[in-house]
Amino acid sequence: MRPERFRRLARVLARRQPDLTVLMEKVNKSHNFSAILRNCDAVGVLEAHAVPPAAGLELHHATSAGTRKWIRVLQHTTVQAAVASLEDAGFHVLAAHPGEGARDYREVDFTRPTAIMMGAELHGVSEEGLALAHGHVALPMMGMVHSLNVSVATALLLYEAMRQREAAGMYLGPRLEPDEYRRTLFEWAYPLLAARYRREGRPYPALDNEGTILES
Repeated sequence: MRPERFRRLARVLARRQPDLTVLMEKVNKSHNFSAILRNCDAVGVLEAHAVPPAAGLELHHATSAGTRKWIRVLQHTTVQAAVASLEDAGFHVLAAHPGEGARDYREVDFTRPTAIMMGAELHGVSEEGLALAHGHVALPMMGMVHSLNVSVATALLLYEAMRQREAAGMYLGPRLEPDEYRRTLFEWAYPLLAARYRREGRPYPALDNEGTILES
């Protein structure tokens, strides 16, 4: 591990937002799923959630740019289970849906713990998802089409969240608990070694400021 590489990993992890996430409900095109993960990484999302379509879903390598290494994806069997899990973690769940009563995305407070629910490409968020969400958010559309591509819409929503969070100083220092920060940094820096430690049931060793392993 080169010190420069380690310091970059540490800087990126220090800006991760553990209380901002995306829930993908049956997004069924791999390039969209992968693009959404790239969006998540770009704005500092720590982990994403997904309810996979019945046929399953794999990352599209041309658009993922290796983001699966940096974004944890937690899978749920149903949207009900996903929302319940997010609620238990204290998230305010917003469904992206351009229907009556939806709020303009620029008027939403994204500095609170927020999960943005995005639906499948053709039909959007399901009726179940819409009913479970705490609110609906929409992107204003001035043309003939009713919606944007799901990954583009996700990017706009996430970048508004990032704009608000930057203004609130939420990227200025680590927001993860110290133990989680150290654990995640070790897994980013040494993924194969971390896997071995987990298999053996051993705690991760400490790292110095340049990423050198400090064996006890």
